[in-house]
Formats: sequence, C-alpha cells, structure tokens
Amino acid sequence: MLQLQWPSRAGIALPGAVLLWLLAALPRPAAAADVWTLVMVEQTGCSYCARWHAEVAPEYGLTPEGRFAPLRTVDLRDLPNDVTFTSRPVYTPTFVLMRAGEEVGRIEGYPGEDFFWGLLGRLLDRGDATWATQETGG
Repeated sequence: MLQLQWPSRAGIALPGAVLLWLLAALPRPAAAADVWTLVMVEQTGCSYCARWHAEVAPEYGLTPEGRFAPLRTVDLRDLPNDVTFTSRPVYTPTFVLMRAGEEVGRIEGYPGEDFFWGLLGRLLDRGDATWATQETGG
C-alpha cells in the first residue's frame, strides 16, 4: 500500500525562502514617475504621418529611443484624458514626450527620418540624460 507523507516544516521553509529570494531579485516594473512615452498626435489624411509610419515606425520599437519611450498614437480630434499637454496640439504629426503622463517636450511636424532621430535624441536628452544608457535587451 502506498503511503503519502507530508513534508516537514523545514522541508517547506527552505524552498519557500529560495523562492522569495528569487522573486526579490527579479526586475521590478518602473515606478509611475519613470514611465516615459512618445505620444504621436495624428489625424486621418495626414501625409506626413503616413510618411513617418512608412519610414520610422517599423524600426522605432527596436531602437533604444523606442524602448525607453514606447510609442502611443492618438487622434488629434479625440485626445486622451490620461495625458497632460502643455498646450493643445495643432499640427500633425506632433510627437510629445511624456513622463508619467506630463509633457516634457514636443516635435511639431515630420522633417524626414534623419532629422527626426536627431530631434528626438535632443528631446530625450533634455528630459532624461540617462536614457541612452538603458539596457538594450539584445
């Protein structure tokens, strides 16, 4: 006949302690104050928005900039309530760097891929000079 035995308290305590130690060592999600987002304000029919989506969007999320400030697209005529703009965007596209939902700075218009990356880098430097030192994850 098969007999089952429950483990002793010591047999449970050690694995439990190891599990807690491992969980404590895992990276924690960023605090709300450290959440960065690049909000792209666009509208239907915007040719410069379409150009940005063709030239930059496919690679944006793979770059250090995109990992530091993930992209969120919103419609000019239906702006979200969970972000605070210093002034209402007028032009599309407008790229607004947000930290915890508060505007840090913006790029109005899309001057082409080469200019966009330079302007975004300056905006990120102004917002947080440590953005470029983030782990690349690759």
